[in-house]
Formats: sequence, C-alpha cells, structure tokens
Amino acid sequence: MPDRKHFGQADSGPWNPKQYLKFGDHRLRPAIELLERIPLESPKLIFDLGCGTGNVTRIVAERWRSARVYGVDNSTEMLQKAQDQPLPIGWIEADIENWTPDEVPDLIFSNAALHWAERHQDLFPRLTSFVNRGGYLAVQMPLSWDATSHRLMRETLADGGAAGRPLGTAAFRQAVARRWVEDAEFYYDVLVGDARSVDIWQTEYLQVLEGTDPVLEWVKGTGLRPILNGLENDERDVFVAEYRRRLHHAYPVKPNGCTLYPFRRLFIVVRV
Repeated sequence: MPDRKHFGQADSGPWNPKQYLKFGDHRLRPAIELLERIPLESPKLIFDLGCGTGNVTRIVAERWRSARVYGVDNSTEMLQKAQDQPLPIGWIEADIENWTPDEVPDLIFSNAALHWAERHQDLFPRLTSFVNRGGYLAVQMPLSWDATSHRLMRETLADGGAAGRPLGTAAFRQAVARRWVEDAEFYYDVLVGDARSVDIWQTEYLQVLEGTDPVLEWVKGTGLRPILNGLENDERDVFVAEYRRRLHHAYPVKPNGCTLYPFRRLFIVVRV
C-alpha cells in the first residue's frame, strides 16, 4: 500500500459505544451511531476514508479489535498528528477520489469526508466494488447545503461587500456554491444495483452550542474553510464581519447563554 505509516496488533475487549459518548461532542456522535448500524462480527481489514487526525479511526479499531485498520487521508499534517499516539492503526496518505486498496477490505468506513469529493455517481459504486462480498460500505455526510448557516455563506458572498457588492470572483462564488451531497434517493439509485441491501436514513441533531460566536466557530472547521481560504485578506475580513452579523440574527442566543443549531446528516450502510 502507498505511504503506509504505522501498524500494530490490537488487544481484545468489548465495544461500548456509550462509553465514548460520555466524552464525545456533536461531531463524534454521528460516527458512533453509524458504527452501531454496521452488523459485522469479525472483519479482517477495514479502511477509514478521510480519517483526519484519526479520532474516529481509533474508535473503529476499538470496535473491531482483531481487524487490521487503516486510516486514509490526503493531508500530511493530519496524518502526522494521527501518528502522535502509538496505536495499532496503519496510516495511508492518498486522495480518496483516486485511492485504490491493494487488498480487499471487509469494510470501507467514512465519517464526514466524502462530501468533499466530486462525482458521487462514480465514486460510490467504485468504493463498493472494492469491498469483499458480504462486506459493507458505511458513510456519513453532512446535509448542510440547505442549512441557514450555509445559505447565509452564499448570500454573504453574493451581496456582503460594500454597498451590497459581491465578494470574490464569479467563478469562485460558483465553485463554493456546489451542492456537496445529493438527496437520499440519488444514493439509493446509484448503489442498489450491485448491493445486497441499502440502508439510508437522515437525522437532524438540535445541537446546543456555547460561546460568543458558536455557529461561526462550528462552520470555520468545516464548510466555511473553502471560503476563508479562497478570499483575499481584505475581503475575508469584510466577509467574516458581515457573516457573523447575519448568523447572530439567524441563531439568537438563548437566555441561558446557549445557541441552538439544527444540523442534518445523511447515513448510508450498503451490504455488498
């Protein structure tokens, strides 16, 4: 396998999702719920696509301690952080859209990563084609395109400059307005042909956030990144100031100091 970083053997022990959720946050909960819906007893080989710093990959390895588990990500910096803890996981630097395993896995798992990839009509069947017969593809993706926070991103780019002028170039605004995730029916149609079963569901979490700008801080780590990275410094400052103002109006702080932030996610579990 290309760029294999580290691997070892795990100890045996019980899987207890409730234990993880005691110390989890809003981003961890969907991964735990996805894992609980995968009815695999003893897979031998697992890949976690878009593993980042490996927080969820470590939980996957804990869930199936006898399996060989690899985390795949295209960020050298993320994988370097993932290796800080000497755990029994292999780390592979690769781009998801071009990645091909050189062994047949029993599970391909991906939590909040595949929405960054394009051409899902090709990507999802390609991933299921890699999986061992009787194995699973399990995916969670944010359904954020229609969320008020993300609609306000696009609107602020369109008219958040001085005197209502747009920010960034027209090509840039069009690029960041791409709909990252399709409707559930799209994925059913794409996957059902070669699958033994397709389980798709959506969940809306009413997230209770704290802090001065909690929604802004939330999206800074995910959906807002392409905008912040793509604007010039002066326009970035204008954008953030106006976007913050609009978020405060759309998501008012409750009397107890908390802000409610509804957030939908799409889950897919495919048996091959």
